[in-house]
Amino acid sequence: MRYTVIIEKAEGNYSAYVPDLPGCVATGETIEEVKLQIQEAIEFHIEAMLENGLPIPQPTGSCH
Repeated sequence: MRYTVIIEKAEGNYSAYVPDLPGCVATGETIEEVKLQIQEAIEFHIEAMLENGLPIPQPTGSCH
């Protein structure tokens, strides 16, 4: 599955979140770092959902 990730510039870093996975967020000092951090966050988020018996949402958004 490929989820849409939103990356935003903050004052001193970057932040990222996944609209289809509420609470799945990451930060990093560079865009490259935040991309790596959000990939890990998505993996951990889905693992936790599976462990708790929660359904995994299908991706609903896309960017072109």
